[in-house]
Amino acid sequence: MDGWVALSIFGAVFGVWIVKKAYTRLQLSKAKHPSLSGHSRMAKRVARLIPFYSFNRDSFFKVDGAPDNISSSRETGFMRLSHVYRERFAKSISLTNEAAQNISDLQFTGRYRVPFQFSSFVSEHLKSGSFMASSSGVTLTDLDGNTFYDLTGSYGVNVLGYDFYKKSIEDGAKRVAELGPVLGFYHPIVADNVKRLKAISGLDEISFHMSGTEAVMQAVRLARYHTKRSHVVRFNGAYHGWWEDVQPGIGNPLPPRETYTLKEVDQDTLRVLRNRKNIACVLVNPLQAMHPNKGAPGDSSLLDSSRKAHYDRDAYTKWLQDLRKVCTENGIVLIFDEVFVGFRLAQGGAQEYFGVRADMVTYGKTLGGGLPIGVVCGLGHLMKRFRDEKPADICFARGTFNSHPYVMGAMQVFLEQLETPEIQKMYVDLDDIWNHRANRFNEKLISLDLPVRVANMSSIWTVYFTEPSRYNWMFQYYLKEQGLALSWIGTGRFIFSLNYSDSDMQAVLDRFIAAAQSMKQDAWWWNGNGLSNKAIKRQIIKEMLFRKSISH
Repeated sequence: MDGWVALSIFGAVFGVWIVKKAYTRLQLSKAKHPSLSGHSRMAKRVARLIPFYSFNRDSFFKVDGAPDNISSSRETGFMRLSHVYRERFAKSISLTNEAAQNISDLQFTGRYRVPFQFSSFVSEHLKSGSFMASSSGVTLTDLDGNTFYDLTGSYGVNVLGYDFYKKSIEDGAKRVAELGPVLGFYHPIVADNVKRLKAISGLDEISFHMSGTEAVMQAVRLARYHTKRSHVVRFNGAYHGWWEDVQPGIGNPLPPRETYTLKEVDQDTLRVLRNRKNIACVLVNPLQAMHPNKGAPGDSSLLDSSRKAHYDRDAYTKWLQDLRKVCTENGIVLIFDEVFVGFRLAQGGAQEYFGVRADMVTYGKTLGGGLPIGVVCGLGHLMKRFRDEKPADICFARGTFNSHPYVMGAMQVFLEQLETPEIQKMYVDLDDIWNHRANRFNEKLISLDLPVRVANMSSIWTVYFTEPSRYNWMFQYYLKEQGLALSWIGTGRFIFSLNYSDSDMQAVLDRFIAAAQSMKQDAWWWNGNGLSNKAIKRQIIKEMLFRKSISH
């Protein structure tokens, strides 16, 4: 009888354990984004199933069922652009073609500038150069002498203008010239940089690294070390560098391990953070406020017109406040990854801008005064790399080029200049200025009946399209023809430096409008058969299935 009682008790306890386990697992599943991007294992499986296929000249201009007169207009416009590019950008294209044979990065960016179905034909007829000769003010000049308004922002480096950074590098190099490239020892400038970074971040200690990716790696490693927990929470669509734990899906050859990819701005996520005891840290990239739970927009994935962006500062602030509270209550380290947005939204970064304090902050890009850098700022007890009571239990991190004298010199100039009236003036009414500029763009686009709009988070903009089309990615080539320089992801992201004047913005608007009108005239935005975004996606799936079937 006693045995039956013991067995019954064991069964009841085991049943409760199973129910609790299933419930917490259900909570985790609910907190994941329902799309493929929220399920990294499934996304990788699907990616391996997608076959390559390519449109030839006969089909390239009418994949949406366009009649002959429309496809003819498109082809005429495409070949005109091809001729313009060959004539106007000859030197840059020639050097790019030569260099791409030996530079794997150029091979990758060339391949994924447009959707892969169109890539072969575009690469053959509409080549794009990847070399520039000089920068000045808000412009770039290529090898052929063409001047462009710069919308690339050097991937976030260029907050204050190229002239500013060229001077920072020059002046910084002079300050450390006597020591030169001595590694291992510190130049005295480092101590001054630390004081300034502590004041800006409001945190206790600083460590220097060689890139933003490396800074995030160290922040996560320290969070795990001090919490003695294993898992990292990142939010769906966010980018934190290209190492395994923060890029668990497509692009990473390894399966996800100690990473949870959850929905941002969602109560289901907060429930997971409250109830799971294995979470060491939460990574936040404030840029995602512009498109929560979606990846960075690029023209290579611009398959239809469903891309959207919208920024609600108040809503995102509330989310960060809720997140801060839950992390504090549950001993989870909150990390702001400001490698991209640092010093762009405010002089004190996202912490100042949103009024929410993180436990650790990572910086990079612009902070180096134009030179490569990664920085971790954190609370003192989280930055320590050893345990007093256990001398062999350490959290190792080092790098040959950490605190390189020339980087530290340029950084000091950058940090000093942040405090000058000239630079402080750039931050006055920053949101109002850039919101006004974006609104002017949209008002003009609406008045001219052009199916293009812009959304912005201060000086970071994205372009979206209001009419279904499979050819929106062509817009990048019309913009370049008009003298607007874009990064390789195309119209997905414009990054303006804060030294853009109203007259500069008017010039960009005029060129943007001219490019849109030219693209419309060439019939790329024709939709006479009423094709919807859903219909376009179904059409693409059918193309893939057909290609898969004939390959077998």
